[in-house]
Amino acid sequence: MRKSHPIRRVVLATAATVSGVVLMLSLKPASDPNAEAAGGTAPQQSAAAQESPQGGAAGAASGTVDGDVVQTQYGKVQVRLTVSNGKITKSDAVQAPKGGTSDQKTALAVPKLNQEAVAQQSAQIDTVSGATYTSTGYKKSLQSAIDKMKASAGSSQGSGSSQGSGTAQGSGSSQGSGGASQAKTVTGKLVQTQYGPVQVRITVSNGKITKADAVQAPKGGTSDQKTALAVPKLNQEAVAAGSANIDSVSGASYTSTGYKQSLQSALDQAGG
Repeated sequence: MRKSHPIRRVVLATAATVSGVVLMLSLKPASDPNAEAAGGTAPQQSAAAQESPQGGAAGAASGTVDGDVVQTQYGKVQVRLTVSNGKITKSDAVQAPKGGTSDQKTALAVPKLNQEAVAQQSAQIDTVSGATYTSTGYKKSLQSAIDKMKASAGSSQGSGSSQGSGTAQGSGSSQGSGGASQAKTVTGKLVQTQYGPVQVRITVSNGKITKADAVQAPKGGTSDQKTALAVPKLNQEAVAAGSANIDSVSGASYTSTGYKQSLQSALDQAGG
């Protein structure tokens, strides 16, 4: 009987060791779900981080802008722009001449003007033949809408870069004391019209047009009369407006369009 006691002790010790190992193994799966739960939170955080850039894009400038109401000889014209990310995506004439022959002219001109406004992204669009007054009013209202759009975008940008703007103004003032007072002459690009080439030359001083001349204009036949009638008016309008947003001369639509295109290119070269 005495010899059996050591064997029992070994058996008991072995049983205790086995039960301990079993208990340890049974505890391991409990730690795995925690590890999986910890690992599962990471993809959720990365998904949230991916959503933030999309929210920033959605906050980009967009909406509608109404231009000024322009009174023409045949009625009022007003343009409304739809803008997305700083670009014109749609243009509509919310007001246009009505009644009598104006209905036909409006129906003819407005769709073309709307299309041109989106295509050109500016008010430098062609006048629709036979609807000069409506076209002129449309372009003026369109330009005012574009100006409002740019002013709105500029004010939002200015709030973040006011310190930089002060530096830029300082550098500009030093330039103004030297070279801005000097007048310079710039010749616009040659524009080919249905009746001949048109080219404009301007003199600019202190950022303003002081003189405008058509160095080339349609000649021969009735073109001589139209050129003699249109060019002096266009020259005068260019100086008065200080831009290419000037009225087309009735009866000289092609010459007027070519003049304005060449004038705009000259202004671009002059930096104004």
